[in-house]
Amino acid sequence: MAKIFDSITEDLQEFIASQHIFFVGTAPLSSSGHVNLSPKGLDSFRILSPKRVAYLDLTGSGNETSAHLQENGRITFMFCSFGEKPSILRLYGSGSTILPGNSEWECLHLLFSQIPGTRQIIVADIERIQTSCGFGVPMYEYRGQRENLIKWADKKGEEGIQEYHQRKNLISIDGLPTPLNKS
Repeated sequence: MAKIFDSITEDLQEFIASQHIFFVGTAPLSSSGHVNLSPKGLDSFRILSPKRVAYLDLTGSGNETSAHLQENGRITFMFCSFGEKPSILRLYGSGSTILPGNSEWECLHLLFSQIPGTRQIIVADIERIQTSCGFGVPMYEYRGQRENLIKWADKKGEEGIQEYHQRKNLISIDGLPTPLNKS
């Protein structure tokens, strides 16, 4: 059932490109800390090489992924087929947060559509690539991307987004600092 790959093959790249949603999992080192699992969409995932990926991270109510990566670097991505052919793909790796002003920002940012509320780019070097059957994943029909986050960010404006980051995105729910936290 499960199959391990040395790299993100062309077939796996096509599978990733055909998914409208992916999930990002991270966790702090503390056993009492909270595991974070976040769904992502809006065509925000890119394959940089057969063992390196990135996604455009938009402003959210927390910044757990970034805090966990700063603490320990561990990250897992999961893609599921909700169509006729069942499949699950997991990418396990080490990640980091790229902020505006970082030397990698300009080059990476050009790979994505310009979306209001962009907060950072998460980059990961992939160490393990694994597929599994997905036989237990239900079938769903894709109806489109939600525009709520984009409209919210447009309404807030650049200054409002920065203020929101200062209020909501500097510390994880477990008290870990994020890269946005300059102190």
